Amino acid sequence: MEKEIKNLWNTDDEKHHANSVIEWWCPEAFFKTKKDNKRWSLNASFTDYIGNTKKSESLFKITLFDQDKDKRYEYLKISLSELIKKTYNNKDFEIRFEDSYIKGLFPDYKIFLKDHENDIKLDLKFHAKSKPYWVAQKITDGWLPWGFGFYRYGFVPKFELTGKLNIENKVLNVEGTGYYEHVWGDFSFKNPLSFLSGFKRTTSIYAKLTVWLLHNHNIKIPKSIKFASENNPFGYDWAWAVLDNGWTIFYGNIMLWLMKGPAVGTLILSKDGKTYEEFCDIQFHYNKTKYDEDYDFYYPSDFSLTARKGKEELHLHFAMTSECRKFINKFPGKKYWRAFIICEAPGNVEGHYFNGKKKIKLNGFSKIEPQRQISVIGHNSLELDFLLPPKGIGMSFYLNSHLLGKKLNAKIQLNPNLKIAVSRKRLNALSKN
Repeated sequence: MEKEIKNLWNTDDEKHHANSVIEWWCPEAFFKTKKDNKRWSLNASFTDYIGNTKKSESLFKITLFDQDKDKRYEYLKISLSELIKKTYNNKDFEIRFEDSYIKGLFPDYKIFLKDHENDIKLDLKFHAKSKPYWVAQKITDGWLPWGFGFYRYGFVPKFELTGKLNIENKVLNVEGTGYYEHVWGDFSFKNPLSFLSGFKRTTSIYAKLTVWLLHNHNIKIPKSIKFASENNPFGYDWAWAVLDNGWTIFYGNIMLWLMKGPAVGTLILSKDGKTYEEFCDIQFHYNKTKYDEDYDFYYPSDFSLTARKGKEELHLHFAMTSECRKFINKFPGKKYWRAFIICEAPGNVEGHYFNGKKKIKLNGFSKIEPQRQISVIGHNSLELDFLLPPKGIGMSFYLNSHLLGKKLNAKIQLNPNLKIAVSRKRLNALSKN
């Protein structure tokens, strides 16, 4: 049995960290309007960071999905000044951008969001139904590496949500389920290898996570593995899910150029909102991907994973149910990277849990967010399929290079019969704006 977590975030954890390079507060939610039972999904983020001017800048965004109409409302505002931050009574905390704010402390928050472009207001109350948790809490005390930098990632996976939605001159009462995360640290999406001053600390974090990964993974030659240039280590796959039985799931995968195979990340399961289990031995596979022609990359819209820990197994299938909103941050200069892009969409999750004796069917809702750091070389992929004993010995590989404009397929079989086959195909010209 997992021990109940002890190091819950405290008041200082929740507040602004003035010396951090980047910091954000992000609520997510699924809710229904009481009057017509209409389904909505929400994401909002308040982000403070050191910009190109070496001074504090801010970013605020809202995405509201009308899931029944498959319609979304987007609001984005960037300011060349820091967020308005306020601490009062040494107990509560407020983070504010324009008219929008988050204030309170765990377990209760008041969230007010105003979309000036679409004339939408959300006035929500979040009451926590689960305790906070730090990603990698039991391995690194909740610290994670990013390039040569490091950061802390805390989240609360389940809230009771109530409030009002003001849209199209109507004020609607809403209720549902929320999620909240707070992240801060010294790292950069644009220059991930620039934090040499913290390299010693980052090396220690990498070492602890590597030992944990190697200790918990069942290492073996896979039947198939696929690599792609857009799935580099400066992007990730992320999902939050709440299941019908009350369980919650957090999934984060930092890909080592992999498009299927072992996940270099974690799946965090809570069955009661008090105790958390981190699954490390994870295999993932993309069932469907979508292509972005402007930036020449693929991202998953439907994926499956299997997570194992001792006798426990989770078999899960995630699928986007709406067209995603793409948040695009272009990089100046475009020497190595063109931009990083977050593709966010509501979705469903289904599957089952097995504890060694009993299988439990799982269903629920999820939020899915692949982030990709887009290389200037565009999409290039290599898939390897292995023929293993007793069926034989051999390997097939499939190269698809947008940079070279070619596809190359080859097969080498040593046993039971020697076979060698090679085919090539030139790709059509691709749009790379």
